[in-house]
Amino acid sequence: MPDEHRLEEQFLSQEAERRISEKLDDVEKIEIDVQTDLLKIVQGQADGVSVAGKGLVIQEDIRVQEIKLQTDSIAINPLSAIFGQIELNEPVNAIARIVLTEADMNRALASDFVSSQMQDFDLEVDGKIVSFEAQKIEVFLPGDGKIECRGRVLLKEMGNTRPLGYTAIARPRTHSQPAMLESFNCTEGGGMSIEVVTAIMQKAKEWMNIPFFKWEDMVFHIKDIKVETGSLILMIETQVKQIPSSSNLASL
Repeated sequence: MPDEHRLEEQFLSQEAERRISEKLDDVEKIEIDVQTDLLKIVQGQADGVSVAGKGLVIQEDIRVQEIKLQTDSIAINPLSAIFGQIELNEPVNAIARIVLTEADMNRALASDFVSSQMQDFDLEVDGKIVSFEAQKIEVFLPGDGKIECRGRVLLKEMGNTRPLGYTAIARPRTHSQPAMLESFNCTEGGGMSIEVVTAIMQKAKEWMNIPFFKWEDMVFHIKDIKVETGSLILMIETQVKQIPSSSNLASL
């Protein structure tokens, strides 16, 4: 009987791997393990789903070096599961470990998809509005828990618009320490007033301390961030409303 159960798990797992692999632009490796058996499938239950992937690419420019994800027990559509597709009847909690390389991050930052998501922002400085329009940003991961950003924005102040280049070094928030912006320097555009720099540093601190981010209808809670030389490791908790299928992967 255990062998039969394992065959059912293998069938569902292999079908899930096939369906997701078909919709990724590229993938080096993906392994999906559906923890269930025939009786639980008929009852619409599974003990959980684990995903381990390497070199996953979507939208041509969005790449994840490594991802490991595990859900808790889930309620599934038994009819769909029998035909190799996992559909959730209820949202399920999951925890994930995601590794991004420095090259992955810069490739994504230069993509049309991420550029379209980047928003301009305004700051109030001494009762006046100063606007920033992001044009370019690069990220470097030198190690020692630091993230270095080099970028260029259009600064709109008192009716005038001018380019501004900058470099910034920050330490992201972890489970043991708050976020810190160690330095901010202007490299192009003649610099800024102390008041504007202070306002920018305060805004950056707010961004770095955001405990979660949203994508589509999912909320990702950042539990920990670790910066190593050349890579960024995220520990994330989320609630999954649906296992990726051919339709929603294609719409990413």
